[in-house]
Amino acid sequence: MQVRLVTEADADAWLAMRVALWPEADAAELRDDVAAFFEGAVQPALLHKVFLAEAPGGAPVGMLELSLRPYADGCDSSPVPFIEGWYVVPEMQRRGIGGALVQAAERWAIAEGYREIASEALIDNRASLEAHAALGFAEVERAIRFRKSLKN
Repeated sequence: MQVRLVTEADADAWLAMRVALWPEADAAELRDDVAAFFEGAVQPALLHKVFLAEAPGGAPVGMLELSLRPYADGCDSSPVPFIEGWYVVPEMQRRGIGGALVQAAERWAIAEGYREIASEALIDNRASLEAHAALGFAEVERAIRFRKSLKN
């Protein structure tokens, strides 16, 4: 297995993984985000680096999207490399691919002089919580966020 930075040739595979990760999102918006990334039209705070994992033979099997957030809960430095999206195709999960993606992001962050990396998971996403813990992430906070639509 190889982990590398995503290229324009990977756009369709990356988009497919984004749609699988966020099925409730608008697929056209996810596609527009991919196009904007390759056009250099995305701010680093939204999407800075994308890592792609390939199985032997070159089939894309996972991705990790990294932003540079000005702040992340529990972190002391700024900006902070932040894992915005992390996905491994279901049939390839629990084989170290997710860990290899995180390690690639960590190596990049260290080489760039960053001291911390951050991420988040939904409270009820047990698999993600366990994966983060197994990779050495420390839980810093739990929160439930609210929203309310306002009528004009």
